[in-house]
Amino acid sequence: SDWLCPSHVLWFGFSDWQTACRERGYASLKFICNLPVVFIQGPDITLSKLYKLIEESCPQLANSVQIRIKLMAEGELKDMEQFFDDLSDSFSGTEPEVHKTSVVGLFLRHMILAYSKLSFSQVFKLYTALQQYFQNGEKKTVEDADMELTNREEGERKMEKEELDVSIREEEVSCSGPLSQKQAEFFLSQQASLLKNDETKALTPASLQKELNNLLKFNPDFAEAHYLSYLNNLRVQDVFSSTHSLLHYFDRLILTGAESKSNGEEGYGRSLRYAALNLAALHCRFGHYQQAELALQEAIRIAQESNDHVCLQHCLSWLYVLGQKRSDSYVLLEHSVKKAVHFGLPVRADSGTQPLPLSQSLQRDFISFHFQEFLSVSSPSTMALQQAQMLLSMNSLESVNAGVQQNNTESFAVALCHLAELHAEQGCFAAASEVLKHLKERFPPNSQHAQLWMLCDQKIQFDRAMNDGKYHLADSLVTGITALNSIEGVYRKAIVLQAQNQMSEAHKLLQKLLIHCQKIRNTEMVISVLLSVAELYWRSSSPTIALPVLLQALALSKEYRLQYLASETVLNLAFAQLILGIPEQALSLLHMAIEPILADGAVLDKGRAMFLVAKCQVASAASYDPLKKAEALEAAIENLNEAKNYFAKVDCKEQIRDVVYFQARLYHTLGKTQERNRCAMLFRQLHQELPSHGVPLINHL
Repeated sequence: SDWLCPSHVLWFGFSDWQTACRERGYASLKFICNLPVVFIQGPDITLSKLYKLIEESCPQLANSVQIRIKLMAEGELKDMEQFFDDLSDSFSGTEPEVHKTSVVGLFLRHMILAYSKLSFSQVFKLYTALQQYFQNGEKKTVEDADMELTNREEGERKMEKEELDVSIREEEVSCSGPLSQKQAEFFLSQQASLLKNDETKALTPASLQKELNNLLKFNPDFAEAHYLSYLNNLRVQDVFSSTHSLLHYFDRLILTGAESKSNGEEGYGRSLRYAALNLAALHCRFGHYQQAELALQEAIRIAQESNDHVCLQHCLSWLYVLGQKRSDSYVLLEHSVKKAVHFGLPVRADSGTQPLPLSQSLQRDFISFHFQEFLSVSSPSTMALQQAQMLLSMNSLESVNAGVQQNNTESFAVALCHLAELHAEQGCFAAASEVLKHLKERFPPNSQHAQLWMLCDQKIQFDRAMNDGKYHLADSLVTGITALNSIEGVYRKAIVLQAQNQMSEAHKLLQKLLIHCQKIRNTEMVISVLLSVAELYWRSSSPTIALPVLLQALALSKEYRLQYLASETVLNLAFAQLILGIPEQALSLLHMAIEPILADGAVLDKGRAMFLVAKCQVASAASYDPLKKAEALEAAIENLNEAKNYFAKVDCKEQIRDVVYFQARLYHTLGKTQERNRCAMLFRQLHQELPSHGVPLINHL
């Protein structure tokens, strides 16, 4: 029985603890009053642990407990009977030692009632268990003493009072025997809550799986244990074990009839449709989109037969996730938003949607939205920064019980990673490092969302290495990026090959990546790959071939309303026109795209835009009269200075080298010898540090 565990009997039955803790003051009172909650919610603990917990707060009380236990265990059966008789006296008198309605009082009354219902044989069995418990504890104490003599440097590990928590610690939940139903349910609910809200406080994946295996060994039909095992396997990205545990959970749920008891005969159908829905979500998480679609179709079919609108709404949300790369997916999203608001369900707003309806939806039901996908490359950085900060300032990111703050969810990690990327894009690398440091503390490497900050960290390091011209260092980071995101890793590998002037290898890699991304409908990456392919063409002196590629990228950007990518594409089109010898058209095209880049773009993109403006100004001034040409060149030099300042913020030495080279040429044309020599000297220093790999200096954006 839960009420007659030996450690529970010995602790709750010893009523003098209240007097002892009053003598020790408030700290000891608070410390000891927390112990009953630990004992009630947790399993039976060893005698040595019981002594240790009491002794660290009240040594006098610990000594009295030891004496009473020894007298009872080494005495006779009547000593235990007298012990339970004395418990009833704790409630008597005008000022009882224990109130009947208190936590301790309720437990004592349960314990007395359970003892009263025992037969004589059961009472004898309880006394035998108490004696065995005492003997095992004494044996363990002797072994610990011998070990301390032989290995004194290990010392005695003392528990700090302020770290005492009512939760079951790892050493307390570990037990060789089975837990009671109540203890097992508390353990499972506690660990599931921690995995959802604060994974850092949950048991490690290996320790938790060990405890779950122990639970399932004594009760293999415990459905909740299978589901927690499913969540635990998700933390380590174990697709086989996750699927196995999830299927076992719903099998046991149907076999035990747990759903039908609370929902009637409808419970069986409910389990089936949510089993299919969870399976679809699992496959989607691991990138198995075909299997996810099949499972989702099954869930929709069963939900329609049962007229379950809530399940259908969840299916609609996942249907959008699977088909979000389609151009008409925003219609599905709007329908999903309306239905979610109607049923009071949280929804997530994804990229690629019409800005106006999305903004209105956020205004109507702001709190219930999940902004994870809104913080994407398609949103202006200023707006994305505001939304990320708004997420971080909210008390809860999802709909949970009052007082629970979910600050360790995936959305929180995404928002922080996006902040780190935004700071790095603006050249604030120290601030980005602080955000990443906080992410590493909040999401340790063994947590399920750690790969988010790992990928973010690797990408920032890669960009810094590329800006600094350290291509060998950037190439070494590609392996880590590929392990976290294969598509991103292949794309970065192609960028490194292109920077190293290995055009043929880079082109082959980009073509394979383009076909794959078109197949899986990864529109953002398709556009990025097209821009890189176009750059390969004009760096290979084939700008005419680059034009149709750029037009294709521009069409996709406008179709999916990816404003920033569209602006980048227009910049590349302007550069292609410059190479083709039509700088006037390039300048007019620049005026269409430069404003959003200067307003919300990354510092590196701002520098490239101003550098391109200066190139177009110089090319357009070739046909001007001398006075007007000198003014145009002076204006170009000012734009080059601005571009150089932008490049300096992100330590982009390669671009700074090209800028000072161009400035030296302009100063020479204007007859400014001193300024020309200064720029020429700076160019020589950078050129010796950064060899050009045979690429013409001015022939790239």
